[in-house]
Amino acid sequence: MTSSAPSGRLGIFTIGMGSVATTLMAGVELIRQRGLPAVGSYTQLGWLPGRDGTRRVHEALGLPPLADLVFGGVDLIETNALESARTAGVLSATDIAEAAGFLATISAGPGIHDPGYVRTLPAMRARPETNKLAQAEAMTKVYREFFAAQGCARGVVLLTLSTEAWRPVGAVHATPESFIAGLQRNAPEISPSQIYAWAAIEAGYPLVNCTPNPVLEVPALQARALQRGTALAGSDLKSGQTLLKTVVAGGLARRLLGVKGWYSTNILGNRDGLVLHEPENFRSKEITKTGVLADILDAKAQPALYGDLVHQVHINYFPPKGDNKEAWDSIQLTGWLGYEMELRVNFQCRDSILAAPLTLDLALLIDLAARRGEKGVQAWLGGFFKHPAVSPGDIPDNDLSSQMQTLERKLVGWTG
Repeated sequence: MTSSAPSGRLGIFTIGMGSVATTLMAGVELIRQRGLPAVGSYTQLGWLPGRDGTRRVHEALGLPPLADLVFGGVDLIETNALESARTAGVLSATDIAEAAGFLATISAGPGIHDPGYVRTLPAMRARPETNKLAQAEAMTKVYREFFAAQGCARGVVLLTLSTEAWRPVGAVHATPESFIAGLQRNAPEISPSQIYAWAAIEAGYPLVNCTPNPVLEVPALQARALQRGTALAGSDLKSGQTLLKTVVAGGLARRLLGVKGWYSTNILGNRDGLVLHEPENFRSKEITKTGVLADILDAKAQPALYGDLVHQVHINYFPPKGDNKEAWDSIQLTGWLGYEMELRVNFQCRDSILAAPLTLDLALLIDLAARRGEKGVQAWLGGFFKHPAVSPGDIPDNDLSSQMQTLERKLVGWTG
């Protein structure tokens, strides 16, 4: 599809109907009902320059209105978005009650479960297929049938499932052919998130990986997306502590201050925190959270400033916190004549409240990319992610200011 003008309903299918997904769904409905500003959403509140003056991003690009969005998904625990929103405990009872009628209509189908990737959550609603190729084929059918049943002109798939145990990308991930063979033989190296992604690509729907799970890093998936003409974006939403980290690091780098150490820790008590309590699952998150500084604080370009940088990240499961995460950063600095300083940041944030508007933006922008005929990794969307996916041979950019300039340049080019 290459038309730049949207028409008809846009379906958003979430893999995992947990706190982020239901906060997105409820938020869209409450904004539609109340006429609230979509705080945190670039597509709804951002501006783009043009020949005829500055316009809102959604107006300048002709993005679908919120009234045209419909939602669905799968989940291993909950049966619908209302049940999940209540369990998540992100939104107030008043907000949930006001959106209840809408959320109750969003059913969650069963998902793909592999206990080797997530052990701490009960899988009460797993798909019946035991073969991974059969699971992929079943999900391809699920996507198509959902979007057709909802009368959607187009569809987008968002990976918002739990963080999986980390597994390296290996030989089975090298090519589409090796990946298909791996699906057929139930290769343990192929994760549920990779199966969901493969199915979306096969079905022809653009895919956004909102998780730290290795998906877009799989060469077979990137190659298949190019073959099928499917747009991809990811990975791991940059919403809270890491967002501030890239902002602060960018400022320090521009002022050419030395950074000797950066210690990050946070506590949270939602399901994400429970899953990350497992060391193998935390490893996936650790990779995406620790990788952001290497590009910004370039040790090769400035060895005297960053050559001995020590960067540590820790996550602790603390149930009383729920979704209201608290994050601390202790940054050891050096200045003129080597004098030492310390910067401390304490961010008491709401994880899903920060993430939900990003998922809205990504759904609308990846749909725009698909309508413009884009395929493969959309690196211009890197500002939304901790671990920006790029095409083979390209170098990711983690500086938020630079990333947003890249995003704006791309979109201004499409305003015509």
